[in-house]
Amino acid sequence: MRLEVGNIFIKDIQFGAETKVENSVLYVNKEELLNEVSGDERIESINFELARPGEEVRIIPVKDVIEPRVKVEGQGGIFPGFISKVDMVGSGRTHVLKGAAVVTTGKIVGFQEGIIDMTGEGAKYTPFSKTNNLVIVVEPKEGVLQHDHEEALRMIGFKAATYLGKAGIDVEPDEVKTFETLPLLEQVKQYPDLPKVVYVYMLQTQGLLHDTYVYGVDAKKIIPTFIYPTEAFDGAIVSGNCVSACDKNPSYVHMNQPIIEDLYSRHGKDYNFLGCIVTNENVYLADKERSSNMTAKLVEFLGADAVIISEEGFGNPDADLVMNCNKITAKGIKTVLVTDEYAGQDGSSQSLADSSPVGDAVVTGGNANEVITLPPMKKVIGHPEVANIIAGGYLGSLREDGSINAEIQVITGATSEVGFNYLTAKGY
Repeated sequence: MRLEVGNIFIKDIQFGAETKVENSVLYVNKEELLNEVSGDERIESINFELARPGEEVRIIPVKDVIEPRVKVEGQGGIFPGFISKVDMVGSGRTHVLKGAAVVTTGKIVGFQEGIIDMTGEGAKYTPFSKTNNLVIVVEPKEGVLQHDHEEALRMIGFKAATYLGKAGIDVEPDEVKTFETLPLLEQVKQYPDLPKVVYVYMLQTQGLLHDTYVYGVDAKKIIPTFIYPTEAFDGAIVSGNCVSACDKNPSYVHMNQPIIEDLYSRHGKDYNFLGCIVTNENVYLADKERSSNMTAKLVEFLGADAVIISEEGFGNPDADLVMNCNKITAKGIKTVLVTDEYAGQDGSSQSLADSSPVGDAVVTGGNANEVITLPPMKKVIGHPEVANIIAGGYLGSLREDGSINAEIQVITGATSEVGFNYLTAKGY
């Protein structure tokens, strides 16, 4: 598959009489947008706010972050299985409103939701302090169950991002990037002397509001399968989960998958990037065994010399990560693991719930238990009181002056396990 991604740089977002992109500004007609996203009987109210980089604004609790994109050429459309039909995506041309994002918030769905600060100490930890955000505040009707609440909120976010993305359909992009993966035998022949690398893309699927979707299918119902890497850029994989904010992959991250982009950047230079295997993270041992067995089999079948394996979440998924590592290594294939750590507030506890002596090449996104104090903001979008109950917070996290003391676990994207974050290590 060959995909051209046309980035239209957005430097500001404003409400206006017409939804359009002009001089790098995204203008949004609130009335039209409301018509696009309204109609779900489970929802009591929908309101729109703006949050720009550098503003003294806090968004809490954050459910999802989504990037506006639109298919300009090629098969299918953005968010197949939800907004578009389930045609294969990942080819043709897609335009991106780069620098804009849709953020969904409102009454909390599950306790593992997060915070985005647009300035101050917390802004240093989240990539979404750098985006021009259309924030959708969605309040459910009384008595709506959690899974129905999550589904309604998720669809409103996708509809909004689709509506905004169409503003870029006739705009000439500021840059165009091309990504291509050939059918397997052709791909191997293209760079026969380079190491063959596969990406094992683990998705959070443990249920209890821990769901991720592939072409509209809850990934806990799939068996490991091959995808062309470009499919992710068109929204084939999207978030529906409330896993801890720091290491959750919002839909925006799947659409800008940094491991895939990095692999493409060195493809044909240092190695031959063959493609991705998507797999799930299971609750029961038998399901973990099945998925890890099939993942290792696929990696072997593709003829990989090495794999990168990333996980989403922590604790129980650490077992899936290690099982994938052990079984792939046993086939003589080198592995690199990408994860984060829950090593205690002093950093001295065991980092992962499981480990392996063959897991000897590991990249960390940081320690989620590190404590931080977020300063008060002039404006809070959402419900600040949930700081006392979200994962990483505690009763008393929200202080009288509006500041929040909590672990960085509460910050959306702080310890991203695919590297979509700002934490780094310093050598001495």
